[in-house]
Amino acid sequence: QVQLVESGGGLVQAGGSLRLSCAASGSIFSVNAMGWYRQAPGKQRESVATITSGGSTNYADSVKGRFTISRDNAKNTVYLQMNSLKPEDTAVYYCNAQIRIRGTAGLYDYWGQGTQVTVSS
Repeated sequence: QVQLVESGGGLVQAGGSLRLSCAASGSIFSVNAMGWYRQAPGKQRESVATITSGGSTNYADSVKGRFTISRDNAKNTVYLQMNSLKPEDTAVYYCNAQIRIRGTAGLYDYWGQGTQVTVSS
């Protein structure tokens, strides 16, 4: 019904930048809030940044001032621009979207497949 496909992960040196993309497709009626989450080995998944359909954003304190979340509503796509990357940012990054599906009631959470971001020292 709905798929979220991520891209843009990779290996980068400390201080470098990466841009993640996540596109939602399928029987979508509307996309509400979207966000990026990350999970490092042995740690719980944590919120990195979120953005509402109207463009309001929230960031984790650890990434504030370094990361920027944005979205293109026409493409059902959310982006995460990551600058000044640190080794502590190393994790699998997952995108999330709250989506209303055509012909159904309710709002559902969907997750991307995850993309590895590795920041070397």
